[in-house]
Amino acid sequence: MTLPHPPAHPAPPTLATGALLAGVSCATASRVLTGSARVRPHTRDKVEQAITQLGYARHRAPRTPHPHHTGSIALVVCEQTVKFFADPFFARLLWGITKTLTTTGLQPVLLTLYSPHDYHTLTRYLRSGHVDGALIISLHAHPSIDLTSLGLPLVLCGRPTTSAEHLTYVDADNLHGAQQAVHHLIHTGRQHIATIAGPPDMSPGIDRLAGYRTALTTTTGPPDPAMIAYGDFTRRSGEHALHRLIDHRPSLDALFVASDLMATGALHALHRLGRRVPDDVAVIGFDDLPLSQHTHPTLSTVRQPVDTIGTHMVHELLAQLTTKNRPPNHVILPTQLILRQST
Repeated sequence: MTLPHPPAHPAPPTLATGALLAGVSCATASRVLTGSARVRPHTRDKVEQAITQLGYARHRAPRTPHPHHTGSIALVVCEQTVKFFADPFFARLLWGITKTLTTTGLQPVLLTLYSPHDYHTLTRYLRSGHVDGALIISLHAHPSIDLTSLGLPLVLCGRPTTSAEHLTYVDADNLHGAQQAVHHLIHTGRQHIATIAGPPDMSPGIDRLAGYRTALTTTTGPPDPAMIAYGDFTRRSGEHALHRLIDHRPSLDALFVASDLMATGALHALHRLGRRVPDDVAVIGFDDLPLSQHTHPTLSTVRQPVDTIGTHMVHELLAQLTTKNRPPNHVILPTQLILRQST
């Protein structure tokens, strides 16, 4: 939706002018800025667009729970830098985060880490008072980091593999999305359904594999272990995993892949092997990244609302910053099966 251009105001824009432009009350606009969950997504988008269009900068009073307010939050990406820049998932997620942060006055500080030494450095940094809170992205299970002990407002992208009940996180319904994909393959007559699963030390990899197993177990029987290969959410790992699957089970006629990037690698490998998609092998990915519409054939996939996950992460962090001792919250967003030419 496009909002009308605001009238010229001699004075700096206020919350009231932002509310007027968005067609909502000042109370509703205020709830958007404080990250309240009691606002409909459509209304929240209107207010955020109006505030951005006006150039309204919120003036915040110092928060008593945080006397050393820095005005910065950490965006912590637990991946190698090359993978972070190569995977379009991160670009969409950070777009959702930064778009929402523009209405808050908070400045993001981007940190990428991967090695055990990086985790120790992160712990020291977050405890040192440089930032008011942190958004943790792509967290792997790691024995050297205890997020619950940091004493800092935190929101995770994805369910943590441990201590989930003590931490706030925003996630897609990975389990149901994977089940939808596999059920579709079963109902279209595919009999030998393999999967390329994600990393077993990350909740998306764990949950999407669990959805694959559940869908098969409740319909055709427990999956054959030789029909399961693993990747790391990169294109090359998907290509290599497909070759391993074909070597062990050349009769496979369908493939559920735990990410679109890995699915593009699998499509490339199938093409080189002379396997026609979808005639010989049907393929479904996960994410619905823009690249899924430009593969050959176009990729059926499970859509997760990546940018909306980023928006909810910011709202959850704001709620922690403005409400002392706020209990952990778990936000699970729905997925949708998108059918294209590869099935």
